[in-house]
Amino acid sequence: MDELRRAGATAAAIAADHLASIADRPVWRPVPEAERGWLSGQELPETGRPLDDLLEDARAHVLPYPMGNGHPRFFGWVNSPPSPAGVLVEPLAAAFNPSCAGGDHAGPHLERAVVRWLADLVGFPHPPGGGLLTSGASMATIICLATARQRAALADGWDAREEGLAGRPPMIMYVTEEGHSCLHKAAQLLGLGARHVRTVPVDGAYRMDVGALRAMIAQDVAAGLRPFCVAGSAGTVNSGAIDPLGEIADVAAEHGLWFHVDGAYGALGVLADGAAPRYEGLDRADSLALDPHKWLGVPVGCGCALLRDPAAARAAFSLVPSYLIDDQAGDLGWFAEYGPEQTRPFRALKTWATMSHLGRSGITRLVNHTSGLARTLGDLVTRADDFELLAPVTTSITAFRYRPRSDGLDALNRAIPLAVQERGNAFLTGTRLGGRDALRACFLHPDTTEDDLTVLLDEIRLAAKSL
Repeated sequence: MDELRRAGATAAAIAADHLASIADRPVWRPVPEAERGWLSGQELPETGRPLDDLLEDARAHVLPYPMGNGHPRFFGWVNSPPSPAGVLVEPLAAAFNPSCAGGDHAGPHLERAVVRWLADLVGFPHPPGGGLLTSGASMATIICLATARQRAALADGWDAREEGLAGRPPMIMYVTEEGHSCLHKAAQLLGLGARHVRTVPVDGAYRMDVGALRAMIAQDVAAGLRPFCVAGSAGTVNSGAIDPLGEIADVAAEHGLWFHVDGAYGALGVLADGAAPRYEGLDRADSLALDPHKWLGVPVGCGCALLRDPAAARAAFSLVPSYLIDDQAGDLGWFAEYGPEQTRPFRALKTWATMSHLGRSGITRLVNHTSGLARTLGDLVTRADDFELLAPVTTSITAFRYRPRSDGLDALNRAIPLAVQERGNAFLTGTRLGGRDALRACFLHPDTTEDDLTVLLDEIRLAAKSL
């Protein structure tokens, strides 16, 4: 233990130095060929190595080449910097090293609390047992859609878990063209089939066209198919668009469909000043997926599935072998009965620490700050002669493109992100929006300033000169 105590202090110092100096280093730089060879070409040592040596290797060969998301001028994808509180307690979770499948120990009890906190923050109903932490929103989505699939089958008088899907009318799910790929992956993994995921058109603000949804459902019912789920978004990753959740909830109720909301990135946006009306209907969903490791900054590896009816998820997943029967589990049973994971890591500790450290007011302040940055960038883009705003700014994402000339804009905007990244002063990513190549900046870092927005636009202009 003396070696661990000494090396642990060194590790803490390395981590603190890394975080303290991030803003003074390039946002991102390519891994040199020699370092790439060291990282990926190592052989397993024959004999064990001292902890101090391992730390020195990590300091020299790993930390200098970050993804970039810890930097205040990282605007790519939807990746937040790590919360200091989450960083602090991660070693404690590793030292504790429980499986949080269930049982009477700290992990499951703390998980019940943080799941309740998350539901309360976004205004989602939370009956006891109505949610669990996952590896991310992709797994949360699988849990929610598997639950929806089983509920639909049971409503029709058969058991999808027992019988499979063969010989039954195809189950149909509806999601917009802006819906996240995890919805499509989940449908494929659950045996629904990609061809049975309907792509609902969007309006000019990239929100679900509810009239088109109604027409598609009617067409599928007339064809003898089985509509079972509609998935709306509480903040898309392309533009931050929020679907008309209340209207979608009405359609789902009329047709007996499961209403799922993808709030992985954007659900916490409901906390921003004046944002609540855009989220009307979120509380009527049957399930909600969200990611504490996005806007909250919980270290990566923490999503959450929230469920209006926890019994429905238990019906979709519960399978308790004799060696795991726990007579003390109570009415809620084990977390392992509500999803596919049996051995579950202690995700609740870093989530609890992050949320406790921020508090409700700190979380609200973070959401307001980052959403405000997105609006400010939108204003800067609108006022500039050489930029074009492509979508309304509704959360903390600004979708735009560089327009210094009238031709070749798709190729130019497709090339800009990498050119900006390689310069090292800012980081943004691209996408396709409305059939056009676009730039998008996502704001999640609490230390990003309005001056950083000016740097971003200048970096785009400078990078474009080389293209």
